[in-house]
Amino acid sequence: MSDETKDKDLQPEEHSSYQPTGLQDETKKHQLTGMYQTWFLDYASYVILERAVPHLADGLKPVQRRILHAMKRADDGRYNKVAGLVGDTMHFHPHGDQSIGGALVQLGQKDLLIDTQGNWGNILTGDSAAAPRYIEARLSKLALDILFNPKTTEWKLSYDGRAKEPVALPVKYPLLLAQGAEGIAVGLSAKILPHNFGEICQAAIKYLHGEDFQLFPDFLTGGSIDVSNYKDGLRGGSVKVRATISKLDNKTLVISEIPFGTTTGSVIDSILRANEKGKIKIRKVDDNTAAKVEILVHLTPGTSSDKTIDALYAFTDCEVSISPNCVVIRDNKPEFLTVSDVLRHNVDSTKELLRRELEIRRNELLESLHFASLEKIFIEERMYKDKDFENAKDLDAVTAHLSKRFEPYKASFYREITREDYLRLLEIKMARILRFNKEKAEELIARIKAEIERIEHDLKNMTEVTANWFKIIYDKYAAEHPRLTEIRSFDTIVATKVAEANQKLYVNRAEGFMGTSLKKDEFVENCSDLDDVIIFYRDGTYKVTRVADKVFIGETERSKAEKRKAEIIHIAVFKKNDKRTIYNVVYRDGKASAFYMKRFNVTSIMHDREYDVTQGKPGSRISYFTANPNGEAEQIKVTLKPNPKLRRQFIEQDFSELMVKGRGSRGNLLTRLDVHRITLKAHGVSTLGGRKVWFDHDVNRLNFDERGQYLGEFHTGEQILVILRNGEFYTTNFDPNNHYEGDIMKVEKFVDSKAWTAVLYDADQNGYLYVKRFLFESPSGGRHWSFTGDNPKTKLEILTDVPYPRIRVTLGGPDAYRDPIEIDAEEFVAVKGFKAKGKRVTTCTIESVEELEPTRFPEPPAEASEAEGEAAETEKSEAAETEKGEGPNLFNPDDVPFEITNNDTEE
Repeated sequence: MSDETKDKDLQPEEHSSYQPTGLQDETKKHQLTGMYQTWFLDYASYVILERAVPHLADGLKPVQRRILHAMKRADDGRYNKVAGLVGDTMHFHPHGDQSIGGALVQLGQKDLLIDTQGNWGNILTGDSAAAPRYIEARLSKLALDILFNPKTTEWKLSYDGRAKEPVALPVKYPLLLAQGAEGIAVGLSAKILPHNFGEICQAAIKYLHGEDFQLFPDFLTGGSIDVSNYKDGLRGGSVKVRATISKLDNKTLVISEIPFGTTTGSVIDSILRANEKGKIKIRKVDDNTAAKVEILVHLTPGTSSDKTIDALYAFTDCEVSISPNCVVIRDNKPEFLTVSDVLRHNVDSTKELLRRELEIRRNELLESLHFASLEKIFIEERMYKDKDFENAKDLDAVTAHLSKRFEPYKASFYREITREDYLRLLEIKMARILRFNKEKAEELIARIKAEIERIEHDLKNMTEVTANWFKIIYDKYAAEHPRLTEIRSFDTIVATKVAEANQKLYVNRAEGFMGTSLKKDEFVENCSDLDDVIIFYRDGTYKVTRVADKVFIGETERSKAEKRKAEIIHIAVFKKNDKRTIYNVVYRDGKASAFYMKRFNVTSIMHDREYDVTQGKPGSRISYFTANPNGEAEQIKVTLKPNPKLRRQFIEQDFSELMVKGRGSRGNLLTRLDVHRITLKAHGVSTLGGRKVWFDHDVNRLNFDERGQYLGEFHTGEQILVILRNGEFYTTNFDPNNHYEGDIMKVEKFVDSKAWTAVLYDADQNGYLYVKRFLFESPSGGRHWSFTGDNPKTKLEILTDVPYPRIRVTLGGPDAYRDPIEIDAEEFVAVKGFKAKGKRVTTCTIESVEELEPTRFPEPPAEASEAEGEAAETEKSEAAETEKGEGPNLFNPDDVPFEITNNDTEE
C-alpha cells in the first residue's frame, strides 16, 4: 500500500502530511472513522460467521467441521493420536493447534461423535485432558452413519487452495440440538443447550407425521431442570437446573449430580462461600468424585438437613439459571430461531439428503441397467463377429456400425446410446464374453429393475422413508443415550402436579375409541393430558399412545391382515420405566399350536408402534391376561377340551413359579393340548417384594422416586392413612395417581393395631379437655370419618402415636397457682374405639398443653430361635437358587397324569 493510499485511509476528507507529535498544528486533526468503519465490521463478521456461531445446515462451527472432515480422511477403524489429527486439521483450519486441540477435546467429551481413549479430562471436575500426544480418538459409529456422504457434499477449496473441504457436512440428524453449542462473537453470543438423543428422534417422527412435539434440554451432568420458562430455546427464555441432593443420614448430605455448566470445584466453592456468609451451617465438605459425582456435606450438630437442602438450592451453585440463546448462521447471516425451528429445518434437510441419495443411487442403477442391457444384446447378437465390425478401419466406423445394429433396441433404453457407451463395449475382454451366461445376465437385470422400483416407491413416500430413518437411528443408538436430567417444576410445582390427574380416561371397547371426552363410556382411571396409554389386544399386539380427547384404537396391523375386529383386553395409563407392573399372560402360539405362559414388564417403547406378546405367528391369541401393579402372581385353572384319552381334564399352575423376563421372551410351555378355558383359581401376592413409597408434601402426592417423606414398604392390600387437622381421617391404596386434598396433618402407612392418643377440647362437653386413646379403622369407599366427633368447634391439641405418651397441662386464670398436671396417657385412659369421648382431665382453666418426652418404651422383640434362624437361611438359599435358574418348564410329559395327544384343533 502506498503512503498516499494510507494517508487517504486515515484522512478521507483532508490529506495532510505526517508531523511528529508536538510539531503538528493543533488546529489539524486526523480522521480515523473510515478505517474503523470497514475493518471492525469485517472483523465482527468474520468472528460471527467463521468462529463463534454454529451453522444451521450441519450444526457445526468451522473448526468442528474441519476436525470431523480430517478424521474421516484418516479413518481406518483404528484409534489415531490426537496430535496427528490436529496436524491433519491444520491443512484446513488456519488458526493454530491450540484452538483445534481444544475443540477436539470438547467434541470428545460430548460422547456423541468421537470415540475416545486415554485421559480426556472430566466434565464433572473440570480437569483438563492429557497432552494430545497421549490421547487417541476415532469417529463413532453414529458419526459414520449420519455425517458423511461425498456424493451429496458440496465442496470448496481450503484456505491455501491445496485441498478441498466441505462447505457443510451432509448431516442426516439434528446434530446441533443433540450436541448443543456455545460461543461468544462480537456483540453476539450463542448458547444452544443439548437435548436428549432419543427424544430428538421421536420429535422428528412426530413432525414428519404432522403431530405436535416438544423438546427440553438434557445434560451429561444429570440433575433436574425446570423448563417452565424455556420458551423453546428462544432468546429471552431461561431454565433452572438443580443438583441432586440426598440424605446419607441426619448429619450428612450427598450431592450426586451437579447442574450443567458447573464443576464439583465450583459447587464446593459456592458452598464454602455461603457458609462463610452464614447462609448455611456446615462442618466440612468432602469431594469423593471419581467416575460419578459424590460431594459429602457434613452438617453441624442441631442443623436441620431438610432446611439445609433448601438453603443449598437458594444460596449456592446447587441451583443455577441458564439463559439459552438459539442463534445460528443461516444464508450466511446470523438468525434467531427456536429449538423447534431448528429441528424442523434439520428434519427437512435430512429428508432432502435422503432423497438426493436415493436419486443418486437410482441414477447409478439406471446406468448399470443401461450398460448391462447393452452388454447382453452385444454378446447375444454376436455383434463383435460381424464382418463390418471386424473390417472397420477406425473407431468411428465401429461406433457407426454398432449404432446401426442397436437401432431396433434403442427405444427400450432409458437414455440415448452415446459414443462412450460403444467404446466401453469395445473394452469387454474376450474371457468375459466366453463366460457370458444369459440367465445370470437376465437375473442381474431383474434385480436392478426391482431395486429401481423400490427406490421409485421410496421417492414417492419420502416422509415415511425419513421417519423410518429416524426410527432406525433411534433403535440403534437411543439406548446408549438415556435421559439423565429429570424434568421437574421448581416454582410452580403445586399447579403442575395438580394438573397431572385432572382428566379421566374412558374407553368404548365396542366401537374402539379411547379418550377423555367419552364420559358416557367405561371409566379407566385418572390421567393427565401428558400421559401415555398402553393398550393390549386379544391378537397379542400392544402399543403405547398419547392421551387425547378421542382417538380410534380399535384396529391393529394383525387385525387388518386377518380381517377381524381388534378386541381390546386391557387399557391403562402407561408409566415409563415402571418395573413393578407385571403382566401375566397365557397365549396360543398360532392357530393350532401350543399354549405358553409368561410374565413380563414394559418399561419403554416407541409411541404408536405395535409390539407383540406372542411370537407373531398367524392366528396367535391371548387366552388369559392380567396386569399387576405390584408384581402379583396368581394361580390359574386350565380346563382342557374333552378327550377320552385324558385321565384329568384340569391343569393348575402358579405364575409365581415363573421368572419375570423381557417382553420378547417366548415364555414357558403350558400345554400342547386343546384348552377349553382358563380361569382364576386364587389371587396371588407380589413376587417383587414391597414397594417403597414416599409422600411429597409440596404437591400432596405419593411417589416412588424418593421425594418427600418416606412412608415405608407396601405390599398388596396395604393402605395409606391420611389424618386431617380438622379431626377427619381416611385410607387409600398406594397408587401414585391419588391426590390428597385438605389441611393434612399426617400421612403414613396404615396399621390397624397401632394405638393413637388425642388431646382435645370437646365442644360437646362444655369445651373441657379430654384425653382419648383409640385405634383407627379403614373406612370403605374412601369415606371420611372423624375421631373428634361431629361438632366442628371441637379443637384438637395433640395427636401422637407414641406408645407411652406423657402430657403436661399448665393451668391458668384463677387456677394458675395450681401445679401443672402430668398425665401418663397409657395409664390414664384405656384404648377404645375412635368414636369414644375419652376421659376428662380437669374442669380448671387451662393455660397450655404440651407433650413430654416419654419415659417408658416398648420392649424390643425377642430374638429368633436358632432353629428359626436356620430355617430362614435355608429359605433364603433356596430362593437364591431359584433366582439363578431360568425357571421351570411347566410342561413335563413324565409328570403330567394324562396322555399326550397330537389332535390339537383351533379353538
